[in-house]
Amino acid sequence: MSTDLSTLTIAAERWDGLAEEFHKQETAYRRDVHGISMGPTWSGLSADAANRTFDTTLKEFQNAQVEGKAIASLFRDAHTQFVGLHKKLKTARDEAIKAGMLVSDQGVVTYDYSKLTQSEHQALAHDPDYQESVRTAVASWQQRIDQCVKDVADADEGVEIAFNAVVIDSVATDGTTNGFNGKAQGDIEKYEADEAKDISTRIDSGKATAADYKELQRLFRDNSHDEAFSQTLLHDLGARGTLKLSNNLESLGHYDDKKNAGRYKDLGHGLATTLATATRDPDSAFYKQFREEMQKAGTEQFKVDGLSPIPDEKVRGYQSLVTLMQQGNGYNGQFLEDTADDIRHAETSYMAKGNTESVWALRDDFSGKDRGWFANDPLDGVLGIMSEDPKTSTEYLDPAHNDNLKYLLHGRDWDTVIDHYATPPGGTTLGMPVMAEDGDVRKGFGAALEAATTGEAPGSYHDVGRHTEPQARIMQNTINTLYDDKHADHLPAGLTKPLAHALTSYTPDTHETYAESSSKYDIGWDSQGSVWSDDKGAHMAVGHQRLAALMRGVADDPEAFGHLYGAEQQYTHHVLESIPPDASKTTINDRIVESSRAMGAYDGVRSDVIFDERFEKTQWAADFNHGIGTGFSTALLFNPVADITPVGDVTSKAIDVWAYESNKEHTAEANVEATTENAKTYDAGQRDVDRMVRAWGDSRGHGIDSDWTKSFVHVGQDQYAHGRDRTLDTLRADR
Repeated sequence: MSTDLSTLTIAAERWDGLAEEFHKQETAYRRDVHGISMGPTWSGLSADAANRTFDTTLKEFQNAQVEGKAIASLFRDAHTQFVGLHKKLKTARDEAIKAGMLVSDQGVVTYDYSKLTQSEHQALAHDPDYQESVRTAVASWQQRIDQCVKDVADADEGVEIAFNAVVIDSVATDGTTNGFNGKAQGDIEKYEADEAKDISTRIDSGKATAADYKELQRLFRDNSHDEAFSQTLLHDLGARGTLKLSNNLESLGHYDDKKNAGRYKDLGHGLATTLATATRDPDSAFYKQFREEMQKAGTEQFKVDGLSPIPDEKVRGYQSLVTLMQQGNGYNGQFLEDTADDIRHAETSYMAKGNTESVWALRDDFSGKDRGWFANDPLDGVLGIMSEDPKTSTEYLDPAHNDNLKYLLHGRDWDTVIDHYATPPGGTTLGMPVMAEDGDVRKGFGAALEAATTGEAPGSYHDVGRHTEPQARIMQNTINTLYDDKHADHLPAGLTKPLAHALTSYTPDTHETYAESSSKYDIGWDSQGSVWSDDKGAHMAVGHQRLAALMRGVADDPEAFGHLYGAEQQYTHHVLESIPPDASKTTINDRIVESSRAMGAYDGVRSDVIFDERFEKTQWAADFNHGIGTGFSTALLFNPVADITPVGDVTSKAIDVWAYESNKEHTAEANVEATTENAKTYDAGQRDVDRMVRAWGDSRGHGIDSDWTKSFVHVGQDQYAHGRDRTLDTLRADR
């Protein structure tokens, strides 16, 4: 805190001055000495010998200038780093004091009790929670200040590495031993990258020490966000060297040295961050060269010790690359798209050569807690990473600009596991490989698809928002492609939950599709539909039959379908809640007709599942109800329209009233014998609609049994049956 850092810039100026003095000496030497052997008055062997010596000396004067200027630059680089780190430390100290802490000259944080009033002292003495909050605050500030000090120490070690390296004569053939360094560089991070490269070489040869690993951790910790360090290291390693280093770290962490697994995980994260930093600029010369190298190394085979029990099993470079990438984040979107494109090109080129198995085929399953860390399907893996960047996911899957979505849904062979080899008839010779999907197939694609269609991170239930046309276009094309391929009602593994999550954000569109009221949505049953925009954002419509088929596919997962059903329930309440108090009977009638039809359509899907003999009905209903329940708290969050509802918020009250009775009836109905007659009278969903309309009527002051409310209940009943029957006609032609 008290060091005068300006001495570093003073030193830099003096080293620049030293270089200038060497320049003067070079000029004098060239004029008064070097030229003697070049003149006409001296010739022969002695003149030749002298000329070589004079050349070496002249070069040394020049190299001294290079080294002096590099040292000056290192001092300035150090000054910049230390000033920034000093400022961070000072800010942390000042903010800690402002937050009620004391910070000693040694950086020890304690609580400043002197600022407490007498009553606060008494409260602290008798309140364990208060005491714990003080301890937590002190520990948090101590951790922040300790980290700031550690950052200074890390930077200081880097400066030491640079100053030790800058004076080493790196050219053995320049006529001197330990002369001046004519290739000296003025960037601390480049010398640290050289150090990291040397350690990587020792790791590859099995000669790295514990100190090497510790130093490599420090190098990544201090520099992995620095472009000069990152590009220098990866340039020196090359694509193959980068993959070999990653493979070695994975082998050590997962198999050879498990007791130090945390160390190798930290190193893997550092290398992945270095990769993200180095590839930040897709227009740089480094990026283009590294990508070209990776296109070659990506299909080469590498041995990863311990990865597979199969003797001589080797992995491809792109599998190692994506395994490495999964340990980092913050990748440039263009890098992710380019990597996905290159992986796709590698696999299609391999199949074009007549190979029957995937280029990524391995004789093992790589899924689950212990095996899922390895990206045996690198395209799926990079899509999973891409899902963390919804904007890039949308760009990559937008069918208006490329065929990536079609390839992933329709054209790609997802079998990456060699399940076994077929034995030819009449012989024991190893036959063709019999391929199968991996246990986590399409996990990455599903996440990217969810991000691309919602504009939000995958894995959650999305608020209804303003979609963009590309997002809506991807959803529309997904439904149509799956339907045309006859995969909609039995979705490919890995896509059910992501599609359910994404569809919750399209509830206004699916509601209108089933309502059959708006001209934009009232289209042919088998229509591919359209995408358009208005003042509420972009919208998507597809034919009733296509949408129902996809929802039927989702319903194979009862909890996922429960989220969709619950989202429609909430949206229906939102629609009714938004009816103005002075609305005409026609307006009220239309909203109830539309909402009842939509609820009926969703219930038509549920009906079809219950009467499908593939399911254990009671368990399906229980999981479905759980999906609805969690959907109420995490799915769609509509703005309450309290100012136009005289009795308060319909949605929350109605759902509270509904939940218990509705769940009981759904479960009880699942136990009814699955006959055609029962299918026709299946009515738990009908009572859901009745309760919805009655609750709404009650909220408007008319009472649940008033003639006014009953008239709309009857409308809802008729239109619920209409929506349910239309969906069942699509799904159960034999009913």
